[in-house]
Amino acid sequence: MKKSFFVAGTNTDVGKTYVAHLLLKAAQKKGLSTLGLKPVAAGGLIDVDGEMRNEDAVSLMAASTKQLSYAQVNPVCLEAAIAPHIAAAEEGKRLRASDLTAKVRGALMSPAEFNLIEGAGGWRVPLNEREYLSELPKELDLPVILVVGMSLGCLSHAYLTVEAIRRDGLQLAGWVANTIGERMDRYDENLDWMRHTIPAPCLGVLDYCVNEPEDFQVDKLDISPLLTK
Repeated sequence: MKKSFFVAGTNTDVGKTYVAHLLLKAAQKKGLSTLGLKPVAAGGLIDVDGEMRNEDAVSLMAASTKQLSYAQVNPVCLEAAIAPHIAAAEEGKRLRASDLTAKVRGALMSPAEFNLIEGAGGWRVPLNEREYLSELPKELDLPVILVVGMSLGCLSHAYLTVEAIRRDGLQLAGWVANTIGERMDRYDENLDWMRHTIPAPCLGVLDYCVNEPEDFQVDKLDISPLLTK
């Protein structure tokens, strides 16, 4: 069995990396080998043994049982925490969907059984004047896991993203509700509405608990719908 998914968010800073990290750990608990990739990252640099790396990519590597080189996990690491196409232009680089697709295909030759490719920002993040990052999962024909940031406006953000994913011809494999701060007003009503109207299984509901043990959060996720299709 080999399963690969693209992890998208309804917006930036909705917890894609956090959710992806926990999903990889959930797969490990089921005895699966895992690999997390972050093809494009902008900002969030940390020093790792004298090399500046993106903290999201480092988190995915920590949750992966299959260890690739950092360059394979995060082939495009940009310094400024801004839209990737702008950050790339400032560094004299040009992002292309075909280049990213080739890099990801190469990394996915790893024998990991459960693979996650995390996007950047929301679904329609530009790579250049003609392409969006959504071209990557389209070219790889990857089912999508959507991270919904539970805050005011989440209903519209979620439905518009689901609509775009399906219009691009991709399967929405599941979604995760991630509470990114204190609970919004009418939290339960919003969550219940999405449970009944988003055409994919809810894989879990994560609360904002900064001191909660990782295993406790992992146990809130049910990845079985991802493994049975």
